[in-house]
Amino acid sequence: MDQDERLLHSSSFGAAAVAYAEHRPNYAQAAVRWALEPASGPRVLDLGAGTGKLSATLVALGAEVVAVEPDSAMLTQLRRSLPTVRALPGSAEAIPLPDASVDAVLAGNAMHWFDMAVAGPEIARVLAPGGILAGLWNVMDDDVEWVSELARVSGSAAIGPRDTPTSWRAETADLHIPTTGVPARFGSPEQEMFPHGQRRTADTLVATLATRAGVLVMPEQEQEATLGRIRAFLAGRPETARGEFTLPMQTGVLRVRRL
Repeated sequence: MDQDERLLHSSSFGAAAVAYAEHRPNYAQAAVRWALEPASGPRVLDLGAGTGKLSATLVALGAEVVAVEPDSAMLTQLRRSLPTVRALPGSAEAIPLPDASVDAVLAGNAMHWFDMAVAGPEIARVLAPGGILAGLWNVMDDDVEWVSELARVSGSAAIGPRDTPTSWRAETADLHIPTTGVPARFGSPEQEMFPHGQRRTADTLVATLATRAGVLVMPEQEQEATLGRIRAFLAGRPETARGEFTLPMQTGVLRVRRL
């Protein structure tokens, strides 16, 4: 994905902020605990915080959270759902916090949008010495047969290579490294995956997939065809055709330490 395409995709969520808040899953608490395990203190920046899905889990675990999000519509939803969390406009490339002001920076389904040539130094700046940067991704467990088939039917715009455990590790292992000649600010990566799940119906799973960036930027006719294909598949599967079910998921974590 080139820079213009990445910008188009990353800026697509605001129009779906309400649906994003309603339908996107939270994060497995065990995954968030593991991400924070080496941090020297409780101060955590949720960077690219969206509507606050990760912030809510951090608050539940007792972290001192500040959230930074570039999209005003997403930020409005975050402030509405988490009124006690300090939530600021800003981006990974321009973080509105002082030097060494947090012990960990976490990013939920957001780190792949960062320009690490600029964001890497910014994240290192706001982290205390030895601080932790961790990216978290909720992925669909394609070891389950019907989920694997759903990924095939949906296409990569709805369920891409970062969205299943099969390719998640390879797709995220070097996201902390700038693609230009800027020196890396972080050490060797660690990756772990943690079981997770989300209660869905066929309709709400379609609504969830409709909030994916690849779907949001589709022409209307293509979007309708894609979601219709997914809806027909779910209606024909015994696991998903009637009432609620648990979507098998995992939360993957990439964790690095500031040099």
